[in-house]
Amino acid sequence: MDDTLDAIIVGGGMVGAAVAAALGQAGMAVALVEGGRPPEPVADDAPFDLRISSLNLASQRLLEAVGAWGFIPEARRCPFRHIEASDETERRQVHFGAADLGLPDFGHFVENRVIRRALWQRLAELPGVATHCHAGPVAWLPGRHRTLLELDSGRLLAARLVVGADGAGSRVRALAGIATRDEDHGLRALIINVRTRLPQQDVSWQRFTPGGPQAMLPLPGHHASLVWYGSPEATAEREALDDEALRLAIERAFPERLGGLEAVLGRASFPIRGRHAERYVRPRLALVGDAAHVINPLAGQGLNLGLQDAAELSERVVAAFRAGQDPGGQGLLAGYARARRPQTLAMIAAMTAFHRVFTGAEPLRQAGAAGLAVADHLGPAKRQVMRRALGL
Repeated sequence: MDDTLDAIIVGGGMVGAAVAAALGQAGMAVALVEGGRPPEPVADDAPFDLRISSLNLASQRLLEAVGAWGFIPEARRCPFRHIEASDETERRQVHFGAADLGLPDFGHFVENRVIRRALWQRLAELPGVATHCHAGPVAWLPGRHRTLLELDSGRLLAARLVVGADGAGSRVRALAGIATRDEDHGLRALIINVRTRLPQQDVSWQRFTPGGPQAMLPLPGHHASLVWYGSPEATAEREALDDEALRLAIERAFPERLGGLEAVLGRASFPIRGRHAERYVRPRLALVGDAAHVINPLAGQGLNLGLQDAAELSERVVAAFRAGQDPGGQGLLAGYARARRPQTLAMIAAMTAFHRVFTGAEPLRQAGAAGLAVADHLGPAKRQVMRRALGL
């Protein structure tokens, strides 16, 4: 067994790597346990991956603070300065502009693999962070002053804190005996990468239809990522179309402002489900990101919520470490849970309400559409909503 570490992070995805980088650059001794391989380099001219995230300003600032943002090439990120949402007719909509908040942009759309690669490049610069790939936990043994984590390799690690950042099917959460509340929204989202006739745009939009939302996420150059929600049956039919038939189906179904497509470059689908851990902490253990909560991706806030977890937990842990206090203490972890759980519950409630209103009966949809039109004229309220969505 190794000497006692300050922290063990289980899960080397974007959220787990962000926690490891934040703690590692503070001089803490950290082990990062990752079940797969380290991320590979991504060439500037490589085709865009289907897994895209919307990084808001708070998330971008976290990546800057931990030294990872500089590793994300400009060619692989797309800023967005406008956000629009409309009803199915597009006659009633709400528009948010970054300039209304005195900001240059709302954030960036970046591939998940590029974000993860940038974080791991930063980790390689931190001597206090040791990575253990192709490894996973099989036992968690909490103690009064430290906790033990046994890996499937037979290795036993000891630390004052274990952080579960190992995704929706978290093994750490299961070992800690933390139950979840799950919800199936009965929808499936088809993600489609396309080459557009229009050049790069700085607006991201969503249109709410009875069958589910449609969204456009801009990417660098003549590229975009489209999200098309629908029933599992309808989505399966669309996903089975050949590229040209799917291109024509998109042009018929999506708003004219898309501007036409030159080609479909890739597609994949996934079910829309929610999962929320009944608690975020146990003695000397904390959950972050999808291990703690999986929300409807309607507003693209999943990763941002996870990175806010990372920022909140890291700030508290680093402060305790620098003050010579216990970085895995009960009071510290309880404070983290009190700070993060209400915000996540509020976001879950908002996304659930949006889904039920805009896919519900006609009176509900009309009320939702009218609400969009009213919201577009509420200047101070709109600005407050956007500041919250940006994590500011």
